[in-house]
This record gives sequence, structure tokens and C-alpha cells, in this order.
Amino acid sequence: MNKKDIAGIIRDYTFMLVGIAFFTIGYTCFMLPYEITSGGMGGVAALIFYATGFPAQYGYFIINLILLSVAFWIMGWRYTARTLVANVIISFGIGLCQDLITQPDGTLSKLVGDEMFMACVLAGCFEGVGLALVFQSGGSTGGSDIIASCINKYRDMQLGRIMLFIDLIIVGCGYFVVHDVEKMLVGYIAMFISMTVLDYVLNSANQSVQFTIISSQYSEIADSVNRHLDRGVTVLNGSGWYSKEERQVLLILAKKREKRRIMQLIRYKDPSAFVSVSNVEGVFGEGFDRIKN
Repeated sequence: MNKKDIAGIIRDYTFMLVGIAFFTIGYTCFMLPYEITSGGMGGVAALIFYATGFPAQYGYFIINLILLSVAFWIMGWRYTARTLVANVIISFGIGLCQDLITQPDGTLSKLVGDEMFMACVLAGCFEGVGLALVFQSGGSTGGSDIIASCINKYRDMQLGRIMLFIDLIIVGCGYFVVHDVEKMLVGYIAMFISMTVLDYVLNSANQSVQFTIISSQYSEIADSVNRHLDRGVTVLNGSGWYSKEERQVLLILAKKREKRRIMQLIRYKDPSAFVSVSNVEGVFGEGFDRIKN
């Protein structure tokens, strides 16, 4: 295992831990005190907690442990290991957060007072960001995330939309436990916010750009992009219609976050280069996303 692999593992687990922290805060501090039902198996665990008082962290862990036994055969041991680690940490975090916000009379403190709508917005934002960071690390928080990840492995479908259909049913079941239409509707709002934030963060991180570059210093620019960004460069033969001169055109596909660095390299090698930059909806292949059915 080289340094690049080790750095990648450290980065992935850092993303996962930060994501878990966001998800746990949103779920425990803004969902449970207001009896808002979230999606996924976290929502199922919450319903069990509302109905029986059985600790949410234990219900969450037990349900996801069952699903992980199925995910092992589909997603592989790396995904299962990361998800199991995430579930252990989340279960511990839920218990810790509950202890911190539990009042002497046994009720959970409402951090934003009686503002249930504000609580649902915060819960949706925290959970959405947390889920996105965990997904980017190659892990999962469990529940419908596991089901969605298994489907997404074979079908090019947005994770948020897959989870949406699963979670609609779970949140709807909240009415039969809390018997409150308002809380059920607020649960749906929180779920939509979470899924929207999830897709936004994931799509923002995966956006790509295409560079079309015409320059007399094309070889130096191509070498710099290869050397400093480890990105492939395609050289196309072209000719100017007016000048009738032969020109080499560089075609570069890169992640959007690399755009600024590539522009700096171009400006350093040839400030007078002609550059066209366009957003690309999807790029599949080595160094980008895998082609799915």
C-alpha cells in the first residue's frame, strides 16, 4: 500500500466521521425531541422509541445489522466494513447526544423551543450534509442508504430519489404512532430537505468541466496538466478556416474543483491561449464515474 492509498483511506474516514457527526446531531437533537419521524431505519428506530421507549440507538443498530448481512454479498466487504463502523459510531453518538439533552424528568430538551418547523429544517440540513459526506467516503449510515447504495451500484439513479420512495412509506407510518398529522407533514418536509441537500452536495462534488484549448504552447500545457493534476489530455488536429494554418487543439476533462488550477497552468504557460470551458453533465470512465446499466 503506497502513500497515495493511505492518504485516500485517511481522507475517506475523515469524511465519514464528519458526516456521521452531522447526521447524529440532526437525528438526535432535532428529530427525536419533536417526535418527527425521519426516513430510513433511523425513522423505524424512532417510531419504536416513540411507541415503547426502547432506546433509539439500540433499535437503529439491530435493524441495520440485519440489512448489512444482505449488503455484504452485494456491495462487498469494504462497503460493509465502513458501514458497520459508521453504524457503531452513530449508535454510540445517538446515545451520547440523548444523554446530553435529556432533562431530569426524562424528556428530551427542545433546542429551538417550540419551533417545530425550524427543527425540521435544521434536521434536514444536518442529515443531508451528513449523508452526502458519508456516501462520498464510500460508506453508509445504514437503513434505506444501504438499499439505495445497492441499487445505485447497478443503476444510474440518484441516491436521493431512491431513498425518497423508501422513506415516504416510513414517514407516513409515523401518523399511526404519534397520531399527529402536523408531525407527519413536518417529517415529510424534513425528508425532502434532507434529500435535496444530499443530492446537491453529491452532485456539486462530482461536477465536471471540459476544456478546449488552442495554443502554440500546447505541448507545455499538456505536460503540466499531466504532471501536476494527473489528468489525461487529448490532442486534436485542427486548422483555422481564415488563416488556413494547422493547429493542435487540447481537450481536457476534469473535476470542477480542478478548474482554477488548470486555468493557472494555462495562464502560466501561455497567457494568450484561447480557452473554452463548459460544464459537463456526466463523465464516465477512468478517473471519473463508473459506467452503470
